[in-house]
Amino acid sequence: MESKQRLNTYRNLNNWHNFRLRLFGEGIIVGLFAGVIVGFFRYALNFVEVQRGAIYRYMASSDWIITVLWFGILLLTAAILHFLVAYEPLSAGSGIPQVKGAILGFFKMRWFHVLWTKLAGDILGIGAGLSLGREGPSIQLGAMAAQGLSRLLGRSRMEERYLLTSGASAGLAAAFNAPLAGVIFSLEELHHNFSAVVLLPAMAAALTATAVSQLIFGSATIFNFLDLPALPLQYFGLIIILGLILGVFGALFNYSLINVSKFYQLPFFKNTFSRAGFALILAGILGFYLPEVLGGGNELIDTIAKKHFPLTIIAIFLCGKFIFTMLSYGSGVPGGFFLPMLVIGALAGNLVGTFMVGLGLLNPYFHQNMVVFAMAAFFAASVRAPITGTILVMEMTGSFEHLFPLVIASISAYLAAEVCKTEPIYDRLLQRSLDGMNKQNINYVPDKTRNVIEISICSGCALDGKLVKNIDWPEHTLLVDIKRGENDIVPNGETLLLAGDFLYVLTDNANAENVRKLAEEN
Repeated sequence: MESKQRLNTYRNLNNWHNFRLRLFGEGIIVGLFAGVIVGFFRYALNFVEVQRGAIYRYMASSDWIITVLWFGILLLTAAILHFLVAYEPLSAGSGIPQVKGAILGFFKMRWFHVLWTKLAGDILGIGAGLSLGREGPSIQLGAMAAQGLSRLLGRSRMEERYLLTSGASAGLAAAFNAPLAGVIFSLEELHHNFSAVVLLPAMAAALTATAVSQLIFGSATIFNFLDLPALPLQYFGLIIILGLILGVFGALFNYSLINVSKFYQLPFFKNTFSRAGFALILAGILGFYLPEVLGGGNELIDTIAKKHFPLTIIAIFLCGKFIFTMLSYGSGVPGGFFLPMLVIGALAGNLVGTFMVGLGLLNPYFHQNMVVFAMAAFFAASVRAPITGTILVMEMTGSFEHLFPLVIASISAYLAAEVCKTEPIYDRLLQRSLDGMNKQNINYVPDKTRNVIEISICSGCALDGKLVKNIDWPEHTLLVDIKRGENDIVPNGETLLLAGDFLYVLTDNANAENVRKLAEEN
């Protein structure tokens, strides 16, 4: 099997033009499947969230027995979520770290098992009120659709990684009606590679999935910030201040999300059922007193976009959403924090903007601008993907004329988070998953598994300007091909490597990350 995989990989490298065209066609098919799956997922979530609101309105005027019955249903939901996570551990959490791990060759995901458990778990958890988002799961669902196609067609592992990236791109695009953000997120955050062979299928998949999504839900933006005015140049200094504040807050968000597991290490929380049960009972209580913090939070952002709230109310929304998101995600059930993270950023921007207006620094007419810019800043600080954050918020709000201030806010927040020395959230979560799975030997790829990986040489890295024979390659590593522009180079010891080259390296999974570091780090 291994020799057949390598033979298929070498054939693809030797027929590079046809391989790229085939990937483009497969990207369209992946986008179609991912669009249908994520479209169903969005429709199901919209349905259960509407029903949840109706249930709480009914309980407000009904007998106490109905309320007791509802809390019993919440505990039953916790038991089902416990079963799903025990059955398929890689369906737990956001899904983005798992996809990163699969692309890097660390995880062996059983695509169909992950697909149905992720769908069921997210619909149940978010429908019951947990502060979780659909976007991370949508990325994993799209990637699993791509992996299913790859397995059906018998593709090589190298080709499957390209398809996984395409599926992830399609998943995010369909979840947000944001094709550009889907492509950029997959390249910037997941694949760390902007080669044409990655870009073309990712674009094909994202555009196709968006078309399917728009056929189902229409072409309206996810958030309704209507007639957002252009921000005068005199206020650009405030954007920098906003970005710095959101950068520090993003670092706090990452620290809290990583360390909430310490709370769930208390003796009372023995398994996923007890953790999910606690979070769901808390959701049941909040449903009566602070329903705005339940679920993903689309409605909350639309609400603050249309109405003005006192400072104290915004602070309550912010604290409630922040804490409940930590507790919901920390419970370990299927569901991400992508959308709640944007909601928290929007609330923080609303709070900062209100202070600026109160101090006479900002005209109230531009208050909502700060809300939009804060979402991009908070995303950039937490994920360390400022390009994705900028384009994502621009597409989600329709703020295409605000590219410059969105970039300023994202870069300022990114720099502030770097000063705080917190790790990018998805990288940290991936490392934690690897540590946990390695200890439990769950779906972890054996170190001896060998794959061909694609890496791009960065300017000034350890490979730039070096002869192949002078490089200290990791053990069990073989450089099999070099792509320089449209030229194909058969490597030997005297081959000079240059920045911008794309290398195709056969190596153990255990060494893959070390090879990438040679091509990226100075």
